[in-house]
Amino acid sequence: MKTGQFIKPLQRLYKRRVDSSVLLFLAAVAAVIIANIPSVSGLYNQLLQYPIMVQIGEFNIFSHAGETMTLLDFTNDVLMVLFFLQVGLEIKQEGLVGELSTLRRAVFPVVGAIGGMIVPVLFFLLVVHEGLLVCHEAPASNGMAIPMATDIAFALAVLSLLGKRVPSSLKAFLASLAVADDIGGILVIAIFYSTHLNLMMLLWAALCLGAIYLLGRLGVRSLLVYYIGAFVVWTFFLKSGVHTTIAGVLVAFLVPARPKLSTDNMADRMRTMLRLLPESEHKTRGKNVLLPHQQIAVVHSMAQDVRGAVSPVQRMEQQITPIVHFIVLPLFAFVNAGVAFGGVSIESLVGVPLAIVLGLLLGKPLGIFLFSIVFAKLSKGGLPQGMTTTNLLALSCLGGIGFTVALFVSSLSYAQPEVAHFLNDAKIGIFTGSILSGILGYFFLKAVLKHEHHG
Repeated sequence: MKTGQFIKPLQRLYKRRVDSSVLLFLAAVAAVIIANIPSVSGLYNQLLQYPIMVQIGEFNIFSHAGETMTLLDFTNDVLMVLFFLQVGLEIKQEGLVGELSTLRRAVFPVVGAIGGMIVPVLFFLLVVHEGLLVCHEAPASNGMAIPMATDIAFALAVLSLLGKRVPSSLKAFLASLAVADDIGGILVIAIFYSTHLNLMMLLWAALCLGAIYLLGRLGVRSLLVYYIGAFVVWTFFLKSGVHTTIAGVLVAFLVPARPKLSTDNMADRMRTMLRLLPESEHKTRGKNVLLPHQQIAVVHSMAQDVRGAVSPVQRMEQQITPIVHFIVLPLFAFVNAGVAFGGVSIESLVGVPLAIVLGLLLGKPLGIFLFSIVFAKLSKGGLPQGMTTTNLLALSCLGGIGFTVALFVSSLSYAQPEVAHFLNDAKIGIFTGSILSGILGYFFLKAVLKHEHHG
């Protein structure tokens, strides 16, 4: 079965704008329900520990430190690499032609994103303040980076519910802020969640990244080459101590953004080759259209030229986005969102869960809003057209929807056995904070936009 045959049904779903965030939400709800039904929760936990093996001789591809990966490990350390590969491709495109392509356009949402990362940490530390990130003497504070994340899929989904009343400047700001937020999250993962570094493996990974860069400079545009390169880099990162998702981001940055053919050259070649095609087709049984054999090559050349006019970075994103949205993220939500409410006490809720809720519900919007407003006043550039102080504050509330990346960071923060008991608490905080942020942001922004429209 060809890759295209597998991807095309997912691409059709994506082009029809079937909202993948709904599937993500349903997967999370299913996990929560199953995890709290005694008769099936045991099966759910067994499923998470199901071993994933691809054996080539004596070598198991999906093993780490001599241990076979479980389904949970496979999802977080392998499949999520595709998610971060897609994130990296989006960041690269935004940096080339999007809202982050010029310093003037990029600084405003980037400053807002910085505020949206710093202030939630401070709110977290108001509740859990005994130590620094990844400090085993103060394990609860390991999760201080959790409320830094914004889930762009859910945030934009909530924004889309308000329809055409939302100014384009607000949509662009939220999307750009989320991209900058992703960059911050990637840096946090790379810096704070790397353990026991293997410098030799990092050297090999760096050499592979250098080879990928050279291939791009030499004009190689085959996506298969870059997929293989991503797999090799991932293999070295798996053994290096740096989290594997960083491999996806780094490879994405190296995928060429320049197409093989410019649009003008493609159009000229198309006109030339169209003249080589017959004016009338040979038909059999009145249905099937056949070309002479010598002209089949012309059609193939046209297809190659059309393909060559799209840059590899865009083609790769187009290929993996449906897979990420309709397979990777729903599976990630299902295996990571299984919150068990049995045994939850008031004492436990006022620890890590409260810290995360405060970070998402209060820290995120205040950080985004205050940093953005102060920067707008200091730079004397003012707010973008269509953006007001009030609708910016309302929009900032949607930044507190921190589902996917927040869950991912929580799984890293509390991965060690001595802190694993905080993971369930963290999930409760993420769910509560994200849901409340979404509700508050929706109704606040709806009221503000209605007032501004009538005003």
